[in-house]
Amino acid sequence: MTTPTPAKELVVTPKPAAPQKPPTGWSWPGPTHRPGASALVAMVLAAAVAAAALPLDRAGIGWLLGGIAFIVALAVTRRDVSWHQGAWAAATVALLGVGTVRSAGWLFTLCVLTALVTGAVALVDARTVREVLAGLVLPVAGSVRALPWVGDGVRARLAGRSGQSARIAVVTAVSGLLLLVFGSLFASADVAFAELLDRATPTISGGAVARALVLFPLLLVALAGAAFTLAGPPTVDKTDRPTRYAFRRTDWAIPVALLDLLFVAFVAVQATVLFGGTRHVLGPGGPTFANYARGGFWQLLAITGLTLVVVAVAGRWAPRADRADRVTIRLLLGALALLTLVVVASATYRMNVYEQAYGYTRLRVFVTAVELGLGVVFVAILVAGVRLRGGWLPRAVLGIATVGLLALAVVNPDRLIADRNVDRFIATGRIDLVYLSSLSADAVPALNRLPDNQRACTIWRIANGLDSHPDDWRSANLARHQARRSLTDRPADYCGVYRR
Repeated sequence: MTTPTPAKELVVTPKPAAPQKPPTGWSWPGPTHRPGASALVAMVLAAAVAAAALPLDRAGIGWLLGGIAFIVALAVTRRDVSWHQGAWAAATVALLGVGTVRSAGWLFTLCVLTALVTGAVALVDARTVREVLAGLVLPVAGSVRALPWVGDGVRARLAGRSGQSARIAVVTAVSGLLLLVFGSLFASADVAFAELLDRATPTISGGAVARALVLFPLLLVALAGAAFTLAGPPTVDKTDRPTRYAFRRTDWAIPVALLDLLFVAFVAVQATVLFGGTRHVLGPGGPTFANYARGGFWQLLAITGLTLVVVAVAGRWAPRADRADRVTIRLLLGALALLTLVVVASATYRMNVYEQAYGYTRLRVFVTAVELGLGVVFVAILVAGVRLRGGWLPRAVLGIATVGLLALAVVNPDRLIADRNVDRFIATGRIDLVYLSSLSADAVPALNRLPDNQRACTIWRIANGLDSHPDDWRSANLARHQARRSLTDRPADYCGVYRR
């Protein structure tokens, strides 16, 4: 018998494992724990307060109350936040509080938009531009992911022995909602029942109830998304990688040095403007006030924008391997930032001359504020250039914008505009009554300084707006309250010039 030849054993040599690459980009597993009973109750109460308090058509104290309710609910969700997050949350409350003391809608709109950004930074403790942008988007995406997270928390609290307080809260909320909905329907169906409810409960309009019922689920979902993001914020891969520079020293130093020389020539010409005063403008062959100011404004925008791009590109890609590289960066980019500050000063001066000639408006005041803010930004760039560290600049720019808006609210721009135009009228007899009548109630104390006829022609539109749109507790506003009291003591007379 032939003995079978044993089969050769197949030996497989394993391939060497591929090196593990470090994680890149965002990682967002979400919270590692369910929301507690206190967090759930806080979210429901905060959404209810905001839905009842927010005055969607104007500035008022309701925005401040809603913002505080949201921040308190988020603080209950997670208590171990950094002081940076606490500072940005305080800035958010301050921005929303502007609507309690100022009536100008344009100013409050800017404050609300900025509050959205500062609130996003507080949620994710953002430090870079990328993280700030992510902070604006992630709570929206987190609203969808938060629904099962909140559902798990509710089921866990209701199923356990410790769920008694949660059960009471849920039963109370459901009972209140049912009584509110059916009570409103019964009141609208029967006059006698409506009178009974009026005597037994505070006066609540059906429109306010309907608005609150629509806003409540939307605000609750938004707050749940913010709580989900705060409880389990995303992480960013910050693995150190070798720095690669796109330029050699001469690649960027020569163009920037030439640009510095061009700035020096331009600033030398601007010295004549800065020290020449109105003689340069009003002298023979000089530009008109309009061309003078508008040229300065667009000049500032163009130069500032291009300079920021140049500084960003050079600061990001210029080599700094040795001392000569670092000195070159500090000298050339620092000189560029300093020269741009002179341009900012020139443009601010131009706008001031224009305002002295033609009066103050909201646009002109806002442009001046933006110019001053950009000057502070370039000072921050100079500091970053000296340290050769600019990671803090995005937060610094947002902080500058926030402080600038709050300072503008303290200045009270609509009243400032009215005061300066009244001063100009007293000195020259020239005034734009139509424009002044378009200002908000903030301007009423200044407009009261005008003679009776001019006062009537500027204040009648403000008075009509206050009469036709009375404030309730949601839209309580200090400026409008003071304006109504002033108009009660001194009513607006008939305008004898014109009325549009």
